Amino acid sequence: MTPGSHLRPVPSLAGPTSPAAPPQRASTEQLVERAKAGEMSAWSRLYQDHYERVYRHVRALTGDAGLSEELVQETFVQALLKIGGFDGRSQLSTWLHGVAINVVRNHWRSQRSTAKAHARLEVMKSLDAGVQPLDGALHQRQRVRALYAALETLPDHLRVAFVLRDLEGLSPEEAAEQLGISGGNLAVRASRARQRIRKQLVEWGVLPPQAEEPS
Repeated sequence: MTPGSHLRPVPSLAGPTSPAAPPQRASTEQLVERAKAGEMSAWSRLYQDHYERVYRHVRALTGDAGLSEELVQETFVQALLKIGGFDGRSQLSTWLHGVAINVVRNHWRSQRSTAKAHARLEVMKSLDAGVQPLDGALHQRQRVRALYAALETLPDHLRVAFVLRDLEGLSPEEAAEQLGISGGNLAVRASRARQRIRKQLVEWGVLPPQAEEPS
């Protein structure tokens, strides 16, 4: 026997017949760190993972599918530029929603002209004046158009609070975190928004005047 002939090769850890282990999916935290280091493939994964949620968020804010596509793209551009400042104290999805809110607000400020709001008001005037949505005579699409027309009359801070709470259905805690305000402040904003929206819809004849409480 030659020296060393009794030695056996060290077997592979996986073994010749063991199936290959699936590649481990990187966590969001790992992808963020890689994106901060300039790895675009990591950013692409984050984009794919979060696009739909951000789109639904922006669509709820604007009520416009085409515009939402544009603003979501701008959101991710801004997020990529700012990813180095993301400190991980909140979830990435919450941070992205905050970026989206700022992008949408900037769009609103650039569209301060009342032409669009007036155009929507004319649409509302064309509805059957005597028909009340509470009786179910208006279609859901008409109600949505009326709601977004009313939303356009609100200041940004009230509009966003209403959308987060009443359209997206976020909890008070989630909505307050996204806006960086207290729960009490959020509740005040959402309540004021509801009151002003209802008042506007009543003025347009979309909703009936609120009945007075019996004495």
